[in-house]
Amino acid sequence: MSTSTTEAPAEASLKALGLGYRVVRHGRVSSLAEAAAVRGVTPAQIIKTLVVRRAAEDYLFVLVPGDREISWPKLRALLGVNRISMPDAATALAVTGYERGTITPFGASHAWPVYADERIGPGEVSLGAGEHGAAVVLDASAALVALEATVADLTEPLD
Repeated sequence: MSTSTTEAPAEASLKALGLGYRVVRHGRVSSLAEAAAVRGVTPAQIIKTLVVRRAAEDYLFVLVPGDREISWPKLRALLGVNRISMPDAATALAVTGYERGTITPFGASHAWPVYADERIGPGEVSLGAGEHGAAVVLDASAALVALEATVADLTEPLD
């Protein structure tokens, strides 16, 4: 881990929302367990931000605990659609302003709706900070409120 005076891309948004957070900068990690260890959280506290395409030019963010994965049937039922998909890396970058592996709803180039799994929180969680090798750690409840997230049962355990 290191400290830097350079601000992570998500920080301006976090500050504007009045959220307390800390940035953790670390090198490349090779597993969920390693990422959790360097961030000082459990694997379940690492929140993956996934971009999902609902329709042409209609995307949303889905927040998933690190130890779980999206349940596509649950998400389709909640959204009331028959088909959803994940965009390719170039499209994800174009619609969020962030590369895969760094995506966060905080400071994204478009404020897409946020859907969060009900297992997120309470307590601290870690999300991407908008750049490789950096994450933010903040209160889960405060983050979900600030993002106006729709919270529901959206996931299943990893295989």
